[in-house]
Amino acid sequence: MRFPTFLTAPLIAALAFASPAAMANPDVSDWDAVSQAAQGQTVYWYAWGGSTATNDFIAWIGDRAEQQGVRLEHVKLSDTADAVGAVLTELQAGRETGGSVDLIWINGANFASMKSVGLLFGPFAEQLPNWQYVDVDGKTVTSDFTVPTEGYESPWAMAQLVFVYDSARVPEPPKNAARLLQWAQENPGRFTYPQPPDFLGTTFLKQMLIELVPDPAVLQDPVDEDYEDVTAILWDYLDQLTPYLWRQGRAYPETGPRQLQLINDGETDIAFSFSPGEATTAIANFDLPETVRTYVLDGGTLGNASFVAIPFNSSSKEGAMVVANILLSPEAQLRAQTPGILGYGTVLDMDRIPEADRAAFEALDLGIATLSPAELGQALPEPHPSWATRLADDWVARYGVAE
Repeated sequence: MRFPTFLTAPLIAALAFASPAAMANPDVSDWDAVSQAAQGQTVYWYAWGGSTATNDFIAWIGDRAEQQGVRLEHVKLSDTADAVGAVLTELQAGRETGGSVDLIWINGANFASMKSVGLLFGPFAEQLPNWQYVDVDGKTVTSDFTVPTEGYESPWAMAQLVFVYDSARVPEPPKNAARLLQWAQENPGRFTYPQPPDFLGTTFLKQMLIELVPDPAVLQDPVDEDYEDVTAILWDYLDQLTPYLWRQGRAYPETGPRQLQLINDGETDIAFSFSPGEATTAIANFDLPETVRTYVLDGGTLGNASFVAIPFNSSSKEGAMVVANILLSPEAQLRAQTPGILGYGTVLDMDRIPEADRAAFEALDLGIATLSPAELGQALPEPHPSWATRLADDWVARYGVAE
């Protein structure tokens, strides 16, 4: 799964001085009134647009929204910080109503920054009718990179990092950081990762740091004065790894899909994805060889949820809530989990949904390259969002290459 990238340092600094004024908002507890007010509204959903499969799914959500009287427009992004910046610019211009952004695919540092200075509408998520089906106990849907969501964002997909490899060329894939380094040295040029601050590339940095650092619990707290001591082991690891990367680390794939394309083109053998079903989907779409499989590291891999949030000055708050509710419907969740469509994990509790929907989930064939929940194991918790921002900035300073 592709996730949003991160706020730049200037945007974070600007957010610290932002303070939207209080204003009248819809009564989120009166769903009939919300649905009625949503009729005829157009919702501009700012979401990553770098995947045909994702774009097609959002278009399908738009069809369902149209049936409920709401028009959905997908504003395709390469960086979620662009949407955050648009909201901030409007605030600074005094545009506290009639905003251009109605819904954002968001999580991590972007959510933490917007929530901390009141740039989000809510709380609303737990008032959505389909919230009754959400697995609030078994999945990380009430916190986002350690930050409590408190109803200011609604989950719609679960993700866990999996490593993708071509079994025809890699009979025994490396399942820890040390073995990955050894494998790269033995197979120069056959591994790479997306260039930070791309979300997936930064996730690789976090995953390696969690394994390498003596006490990963320190990553659950915000970055402090011990940052350099904590991360020294990561930079030493990357210093050893970089010369053996694809193109000797002088170039990096821009995105996760481009990383997978390198496997399909025969240039690399190992990649990774935040969607356990993405490899199966890619095989079905002839974007990866049939010999591709997935695995997780011996110590586990990072996992989190994707969310949607509504800016404080959205022009169509009611319509945005309708879209968020559709995303939580068993029908949409089943479609998102179908390997040939997206292959995302569901945020729903199978014991809470209607019996017919549960049967449909149980009958779903996850595909040849998708690990079962048991094989995925327990996902590792995300570090505090400040780590992602700092790691990405430092990586660019140390290893960044021109785009």
